[in-house]
Amino acid sequence: MSFNIGLSGLYAASKQLDVTGNNIANVATNGFKSSRAEFQDVYSASKLGVGSKTVGNGVSLAAISQQFGQGDVNNTGNVLDMAIQGQGFFVLSDNGSLTYTRAGAFQTSKDSYVVTSDGLRLQGYAADENGKILTSSLTDLKIDTLSQPPKATSLVTQGINLNSEATPIPLAPAGPTFVPTDENTYTKKFSTEIYDTQGNKHTLEQYYRKTDQNTWTMYSLIDGRNPQNPASASPLVGSMTFKSDGSINTMTGSVAPDDSFSVVNNVFTVKGWIPATYNATTGTWGSNGSAANPDGVRLDMSSTTSFNTDTARLPPTQDGYATGLLSSLSIDSTGVMFASFSNQQSRAIGQVAIASFANEQGLEQMGGTRWKETFASGSAGIDTPKTGTLGSISSNALEESNVNLTQELVELVKAQSNYQANAKTISTQSSIMQTIIQMT
Repeated sequence: MSFNIGLSGLYAASKQLDVTGNNIANVATNGFKSSRAEFQDVYSASKLGVGSKTVGNGVSLAAISQQFGQGDVNNTGNVLDMAIQGQGFFVLSDNGSLTYTRAGAFQTSKDSYVVTSDGLRLQGYAADENGKILTSSLTDLKIDTLSQPPKATSLVTQGINLNSEATPIPLAPAGPTFVPTDENTYTKKFSTEIYDTQGNKHTLEQYYRKTDQNTWTMYSLIDGRNPQNPASASPLVGSMTFKSDGSINTMTGSVAPDDSFSVVNNVFTVKGWIPATYNATTGTWGSNGSAANPDGVRLDMSSTTSFNTDTARLPPTQDGYATGLLSSLSIDSTGVMFASFSNQQSRAIGQVAIASFANEQGLEQMGGTRWKETFASGSAGIDTPKTGTLGSISSNALEESNVNLTQELVELVKAQSNYQANAKTISTQSSIMQTIIQMT
């Protein structure tokens, strides 16, 4: 019996050495979680239980448990390197078969998917063309490197103050006729870049002329031409009156039969804009072959005031842009991937998903620093980072192995001592058996 006890001790010490050696071997493996050998004693028992004077039968390996403590997070400078700070696992797909990992060293495939070094695709949530994250279902995350198509301007928003003490310039015939090149015919000029459907840049020019007390006229041209008729340099004309406190009273536009320059709620709408270009051969202006936003260009003037201070404009905003190429990528702590384009636009293109389990110890190790769901682990709960108890994402960083090398070296010495002691047990039992044999 003593031989069996000693042999079980040798087996246990050997397993302890194996586990410790595996931990040490993976001390530099990103996302690796150390393991611990757990043992239990062995007793022979009958239906009536174990007697009070029963000697144990040695030791057996109860389990090799994984330690899912947080590893150190170190910066790498690679935007697609990601570490989870806290609970959770990255979700990977191998043709639909899901596995889970803490190792976040990702790259892009030839098809622009975010993948591991061996081609498994990172899972997350897609975004629509407006950057809204669609959390209805998981999908393969993809970084679209195609150019961003242009968008025709539909809205220009601007805050303008028109100096209430500016010198009036009466309308003709009492005053001069408006001429864009003659600064004596208007009070102030502002220019705004806008875009057509092909991403061509145009200049919206607005000329403001104080014509009487609390009364202003606005002349509008695009590229120096009439927006509805490139052959003409006649501007669209609008007028504004202000209350005694400097706030807007009325705004009106020169309404053509088709309401081409109408005003609703202090928003001028230019309809029928024909993006123009100059033909140097013929010396004439005409269409450049593109189009304007089909709903027209709206000029939001609702923030216009008339106070006794300089005529000035806050930086305007407009929603159009030219074609853009992907210039950079960033990932925030919630896993949202933001793409920045060469046309100064940016939008979300996807969001990383992470998974959690009720019993992480029940996960099945797959190798490659990956785990697989089992009945013991429970089903994966998948959501966006920082939801509930799920951790956050650190981009440009990787989680190191959580192996404590000092502790493992101590465990190595202990396992060696255990092995030697159990070997001594067998050696002593062998000597006793030899003595008994010699006595007989």
